[in-house]
Amino acid sequence: MLTVEEAAERLNTSVRFPRRLIEERRIAFIHVGRNVRIPEAALEAFIAAGVVEPIAPRKRRAA
Repeated sequence: MLTVEEAAERLNTSVRFPRRLIEERRIAFIHVGRNVRIPEAALEAFIAAGVVEPIAPRKRRAA
């Protein structure tokens, strides 16, 4: 379980970005009392969902 600050550090962003993800319900989170925790698996899934595979280069035709 990661704090919002730890999640921001792993994403290399400000704390505001993970808080926005939580507010928009774009990432799973858990309330522990008044605190919010993000499961590591949820953060890894969010990162994996944003990975874009490169396009395979086209084969050129002989002129």
